[in-house]
Amino acid sequence: MTTPAIPLDVKADEHRHEHRQRVLKGGAIITGLQNSEISCTVRNQHESGAELRVAPDARVPDRFLLYIPVDGIAYRSEVRWRRNDRIGVKFNGTEGKPKLHYG
Repeated sequence: MTTPAIPLDVKADEHRHEHRQRVLKGGAIITGLQNSEISCTVRNQHESGAELRVAPDARVPDRFLLYIPVDGIAYRSEVRWRRNDRIGVKFNGTEGKPKLHYG
């Protein structure tokens, strides 16, 4: 007897310890290079991580500061996975609003 194939996204969900709440928030990926920003959309989020959507040609580093203006919080983030225009990140702490951010 063979086991039915399970889509990759379902397998990834089995390893999650927390359910991610679906959200639609604007965000800014702030890199260490002269405070440059990459616009993104936060698609789902929980206290230890999030899924982001970025432009397909965006060059997102492995570690960055994710600022979400509506929350007023900057999350120290580490990339856990990448798929096309989606990035899964783990939060490693928080900071206040970055001084040089416009929002």
